[in-house]
Amino acid sequence: MNSVKALLTESPDLKTIPSIYAYSSNSKELVALDTYDSIPTIDFSLLTCDDPVIRFQVIQDLGNACNDWGFFQVINHGVPETLMKMVIEKSHGFFNLTEKEKKDFEGKDVFDPIKYGTSFNNKKDEVIYWRDYLKINLHPEFHCPNKPLGLREVFFEYSKRAREVANGLLSGISTSLGLDQTYVKKALNLDTGSQMCVINLYPPCPQPELAIGLPPHSDYGLFTLLINNGVGGLQIKHKGKWINIHNTLPNSLLINTGDQLEVFSNGKYKSVEHRAVLNNVVTKISVVIAYGPTLDTVVAPADKLMDEERCPAAYAPMKYKDYIEMQQRGQLVRKSCLERVRA
Repeated sequence: MNSVKALLTESPDLKTIPSIYAYSSNSKELVALDTYDSIPTIDFSLLTCDDPVIRFQVIQDLGNACNDWGFFQVINHGVPETLMKMVIEKSHGFFNLTEKEKKDFEGKDVFDPIKYGTSFNNKKDEVIYWRDYLKINLHPEFHCPNKPLGLREVFFEYSKRAREVANGLLSGISTSLGLDQTYVKKALNLDTGSQMCVINLYPPCPQPELAIGLPPHSDYGLFTLLINNGVGGLQIKHKGKWINIHNTLPNSLLINTGDQLEVFSNGKYKSVEHRAVLNNVVTKISVVIAYGPTLDTVVAPADKLMDEERCPAAYAPMKYKDYIEMQQRGQLVRKSCLERVRA
């Protein structure tokens, strides 16, 4: 299957989308409600504040953000703004390579360390999504295409900086659950944990009300860290309604909770459904990193968060690798994978 970018290059005057991209016949289906002016904000620098009162408050805020929203923005995280801009710039540069160059990185398997493609799983997708992507494994082993020039170096530095933020957030999340700050890290072998990156390209679509970038879904990891090029299109499900995410603070990182955090917290922190909608004017690029345990780690509700009578295990144990495979080899349908591991 050709990429969306190739389709638009071959048909620059395209006015209607091919039928294989028709996700909806109802133009109102993808319209979200702009009912919230802001999302929770976490000041990362305060998670290690010397003042115990301030630190307690920000950890409480972090727990509330995970519990009430499953989505929040992080400020004062220490990742240089120039580096974040370079990540977006080099990502754009990859998709501007020729189709022949990009096809050198086409993968065949879910766990290929580098995989370029389109849609989600175009062998099983009933509708092809208006999205091209590049997946790369950043940790415990670093993988990245060798072009365009500088891509590897930029992503190597970004992966290190982002991992520092992830570790700080996991420490705060662990504490917010009433556990020791290192409990989650030790229980899930996160020192050698998985750091999988997906770079998404959503080109302008001539009929954005009919196609979709990615359908409603939750992420498979503990949580996901996201940056983008400032173009809207991310929507999350909050209190049963779809809302647009906009007006985020400059140089902030967006975080959403994933399925493994819902499992490990025994349902206290729910993974959040989200989707990517389109526009007909400008290209959107997002770079997301999913954080999780080692692939061989069996994830189950934390022992300290269960009680056989009052709070039994709500989810069955499952190896992280098997969970990823279950989602990535199938169709992307809301939280269907999580439903399959409910106890």
